Amino acid sequence: MEGFSKIEAEVSDDVVVAKLNRPDKRNALDEDFVDQIEAFFRSVARSSAKAVVLGANGKDYCAGLDLVEHYLEDRSAEDFMLICRKWHKAFEAMQFCGVPVVAALKGAVVGGGLELASAAHIRVADATTYFALPEGQRGIFTGGGATVRVAKLVGEARMMDMMLTGRVYQGEEAVRVGLCQYALDEDDSLPKAIEIARRASENPPLSNLAITSGISHIGNMPSTDAFFAEAFIAGITNTQPASRERLAAFANKTAPKTLAT
Repeated sequence: MEGFSKIEAEVSDDVVVAKLNRPDKRNALDEDFVDQIEAFFRSVARSSAKAVVLGANGKDYCAGLDLVEHYLEDRSAEDFMLICRKWHKAFEAMQFCGVPVVAALKGAVVGGGLELASAAHIRVADATTYFALPEGQRGIFTGGGATVRVAKLVGEARMMDMMLTGRVYQGEEAVRVGLCQYALDEDDSLPKAIEIARRASENPPLSNLAITSGISHIGNMPSTDAFFAEAFIAGITNTQPASRERLAAFANKTAPKTLAT
């Protein structure tokens, strides 16, 4: 996992622990950063990694689009549309890399930073984390997939409120509305995120692929097609050798307890 100047990564027991690495810019996303995110997660998909933790260096997870770069580039509408498509490809590479991705959040998870975090499968917020979509106040509109992913998490009405008013969510309220699944009292989400990633990495890889990719694809289908796709995925996943082994252990009462607390 080398060759990425804006992403630091190391592998520990089949779990990739990566950090966004542009702390002097609050990990704001310029064009090169987005390209590196896509390349990084495509490399994950080709690797033997079983889970990924995506944290960040510095005080903030990601402050979103690099507004200074955007202003200085003075892009045309066509150029910026192509930038948005780059963001879509990068975050799709993350969402569909084939293994669980756990985001270890801190500080600002704002605008494009929330779009990035929403492409993770599990989000863990620390006590400093806050979520916002201040696009309305900036005179801009989301372009990295928020209208799909964030709207699914919190609902269209709540997303409009966040964009129109700059409303901020933190702590247990952020969990309640769906922005994250865990909100910690301490100021470091990374250990908990690694714990969750290690737990998920113990599942059979095919099961994790089915969960992290299948549910999202099925959610975009009409119900009749979704039922067929669910049955098809279950047919393959539920008859894999690893499934037979674990079901045998369950039937013989030798399986470890698997419910999280």
